[in-house]
Amino acid sequence: MGRPRGVKLRPRSAHRARAGRSGHFRRRQRAGAEPHSAPPTSEAGGGVGSQDTVLASVYIQLDLSSETWLPTLSQALTLPTAAESISSPGALTGLNLTTACHTQPDGHLHCTCLSGYRWNTSVCSQHPQCLQHPPHQPCSCLIFHPLETESRYCQPLPPVPGTLSLDSSQPLPGSTLHLTLLTTQEPTLLQWFLWRPGSTSPTYLHAGTQVSLTSSPSQAVLSISNISHHWAGNYTCCFEAQGFRWDLHQEVAVSLQAEDIIQLPDQVSVSCATTPGFQLRCCVPSSQQTYTATWSPQEGGEVFSLNTPDSRCLVLTVLHCPASDTVYTCVLQSPDLASLRVPVSVTIIQDGDIACPNDFSTVAWDVTKAGHVAQAPCLRHKIGLLKRVCGPDGTWGPVHDSCTDSELLDLLHRAWLLQAGQGKPARDVPQILAQMAEQVAAVRSASDLLALLRTMEFLAEVVEKDRLELNRESLEAALRTTDRLLDMDINSLWAPAQAQKPSAAPALLMAVETLARSLGPQDQPFPLTLPNVQLQAQLLEPPFPSDYTITFDTEPPVQARIPRHALAPLGQNGTNVSITSLVLHKLDHLLPPNYGPGLGDSHSATPGRVLAISITAGGQACTQGQVLMDFGDSVNPTHCVFWDYDLFQGHGGWSDKGCQVQAAGAPCMCEHLTAFSVLMSPHGTPGGPVLELLSRVGLAASIAALLLCLSVYRLVWRAVARNKVAYLRHMALLNLALCLLAADSCFLATSLRPPQPRSTICLAAAFLCHFLYLATFFWMLAQALMLAHQLLFVFQQLSKHRTLSLMVVLGYLCPLGLAGVALGLYLPRGQYLREGACWLDGEGVAIYTFVGPVLTIVGVNGLVLAMAVLKLLRPSLSEGPQVEKRQALLAVLKALLILTPIFGLTWGLGLVTLLEKVSTVPHYIFTILNTSQGVFILLFGCLMDKKVQEALLKRFCRSRAPSSTISLVTSETSEHSKGRGEHSRLPVTTPEQGFPEKLAPSPLRNNLPLL
Repeated sequence: MGRPRGVKLRPRSAHRARAGRSGHFRRRQRAGAEPHSAPPTSEAGGGVGSQDTVLASVYIQLDLSSETWLPTLSQALTLPTAAESISSPGALTGLNLTTACHTQPDGHLHCTCLSGYRWNTSVCSQHPQCLQHPPHQPCSCLIFHPLETESRYCQPLPPVPGTLSLDSSQPLPGSTLHLTLLTTQEPTLLQWFLWRPGSTSPTYLHAGTQVSLTSSPSQAVLSISNISHHWAGNYTCCFEAQGFRWDLHQEVAVSLQAEDIIQLPDQVSVSCATTPGFQLRCCVPSSQQTYTATWSPQEGGEVFSLNTPDSRCLVLTVLHCPASDTVYTCVLQSPDLASLRVPVSVTIIQDGDIACPNDFSTVAWDVTKAGHVAQAPCLRHKIGLLKRVCGPDGTWGPVHDSCTDSELLDLLHRAWLLQAGQGKPARDVPQILAQMAEQVAAVRSASDLLALLRTMEFLAEVVEKDRLELNRESLEAALRTTDRLLDMDINSLWAPAQAQKPSAAPALLMAVETLARSLGPQDQPFPLTLPNVQLQAQLLEPPFPSDYTITFDTEPPVQARIPRHALAPLGQNGTNVSITSLVLHKLDHLLPPNYGPGLGDSHSATPGRVLAISITAGGQACTQGQVLMDFGDSVNPTHCVFWDYDLFQGHGGWSDKGCQVQAAGAPCMCEHLTAFSVLMSPHGTPGGPVLELLSRVGLAASIAALLLCLSVYRLVWRAVARNKVAYLRHMALLNLALCLLAADSCFLATSLRPPQPRSTICLAAAFLCHFLYLATFFWMLAQALMLAHQLLFVFQQLSKHRTLSLMVVLGYLCPLGLAGVALGLYLPRGQYLREGACWLDGEGVAIYTFVGPVLTIVGVNGLVLAMAVLKLLRPSLSEGPQVEKRQALLAVLKALLILTPIFGLTWGLGLVTLLEKVSTVPHYIFTILNTSQGVFILLFGCLMDKKVQEALLKRFCRSRAPSSTISLVTSETSEHSKGRGEHSRLPVTTPEQGFPEKLAPSPLRNNLPLL
């Protein structure tokens, strides 16, 4: 193969130009000469001057047929005579080679600049480089066409326009390294590279968590913080200046640390009776070729080397046990770095010591002294340690596995270095994502899972920091990895992984969000459906004619809508808007049950899906934007929430800030963008819409029944409230009906036309409902206490007006005080209102300020009723009430006997459905009973009363009642007489006239004491 060479000839004297022979060379190109004062170029110069002596540079091409051309060039060379170029012959007195070219089979020339010469950047940009040439270095090898001659020859290099200095060639581990480039001319296209020991190609350095780059017109600085042996090697700074590409180098050595040494094990228990010898191993990374290892003490042992692809080990085989506990030391030394000493403790098991026996169940566990930890190497293709504690009683504990698949660990290491600043993100991120999708099947332990999660987290941070755009293939690889991760077993993988790293699931959510919104606009739209991951990416061009709506084919469907008015500001100046929607199944069950202020505790549940929405406009991710979401089965969501990564010291938690549920069954609305879900009632209720309809119908029926009850009292009041007992009883029922009517009306109004959650109207409605519902129960308590007083304190009766005053205080002031205290205590804490309804928070303590008094009143009423039944069914001669008042007390008793169990069962079921997981039937029973209380009051408190029935018959039928139906009543005036036991004549209204008639005294007056 021919080897043309570019040669620079310098003839010293024109008179001796023909000295020597020329038969050894074939001239292919006309030789030219130019004045020496001019800089040499790649073209043939002009002719030689006519002076007797001249210095000139002549470029010729020599076609050499063999490799014996160097001795030939040392002989005399006679230049050919050409009248047009050289006027007189000259002698060759100096020869400098500039370019060496090799002819390839295809006829092209691969040319290399020799020392001191180089092509300028203009020539480099016009010709391809040789394959074997590293792309980061100056172009010292180019490919030329055979006919090209103009730019083939290299040019002399000017002085280097800069210096590269290092603050320390041996920085301490953990310190910061600074490399400074000082230039006389402003550099362009500046790049930094690191040749790590043992690597075949340089590593590109970019700004990362450990690498920072600063530059000015005359200075550029590379800084590396927290340096370790991973940053040792030859640093190269490449830049362009004066028309050439330059590269400057600095060598950096970093000593190893103790954690970089692989020692297995680091503590050993030896039973000399069963194991006369043992082995100790000390390994360093294979890249650290400068280190040599020795063991101390070494007496009585043999040492040999054991090399693996990743490490170099020095193994000490101790043939005979030492007499006592001994510390062996692995000493690592380097000519240029500080020595490192790593101790290994060897404990000798003496006779009588408690120890765990050999165990070969999983791996080989040697005899270990009680209280010590045994160590064993990981199984094949795993890196790490297996550890097992020997208990104080000589029994083995569980195996602690920190082994990680070697390929997963390699991906993690690459991603960590990429995030730190080593590598090219645009090239390395897609490669690692593709390999992750292939290696996810290798996850077998919590350590494997954490390694893969951490790798994805590092890649997401790199993508976000460098604002990379992923293509479809890369994003699909990331989502397929996520899909497999969400399918992994919770108990055997996720639970132990989260025990080590509680933020594992939130970190996965953040990484997936970041990667999903990094899809390049040119690859949209992009739909992707996987078992646990669904993606919809869409690019919108302004103007936006309508709302953006997306529906995911889940069961039930998940829908999201972004109003047009929220998108319009993002599309100003014709900016395209990219919307990425992502539904993740099963992830919410992996997220820690952290609930922000106002969300109560972990009683709430999510529907099994997380919706992540991202909007990007003009390459910038938007954090604010109105979005409405419907999760399908969240009919009665208690909270519309998002995952706030800042809550709970950075571990993250659910928060409802900026989100709200407008009404039951209505979609969630949030004013910002992130990962969303809904918190529903603790266990959910099947048939939610049916219960909602049933509740509204029941409330309407209850309101109608209460209105009818009040109308009946308006008609028959004078007829039924003729004595004190009857008056007080019906007055209590009247107030009870009024309170329940107002409460039901307020509750129904807020469910039909819900105000804004947490608004003043909603707060007022919740307070009124709390107060009025409590008042209904306190009026029931007032009836029961009035009944007990009439029966127990026969001779110490209170007047009607005083009794009524006490009942009013009990029926209104007590519930008002309880409601006010609950408002003052829990509203400032954000624990008063329930999300999505104007009622008390069912997840905190506020609801118990209602349920507690209700159940207490039910219990008190039960005791009173039991006592009343005994008194009225078995009265003594001295305690028996008059017949008329006995009938009134029996009416109170009958009403309380019916209403108290019904009301108690209603709110007892309500408490059960709140605290425990129950079937659908108790929810229906609670709804029916709760919304039918007005009907029960109408039936059992009003219409089933005989006095009311008689009054209604007299009112509407207008017929005289028979004398046998006339009841005896006590005149109210007798109550205020001077203690006489006689009755005055009782007025009875005739049906025809409506005026009272005088009746004879009761024959039982001597037997029934006056009430």
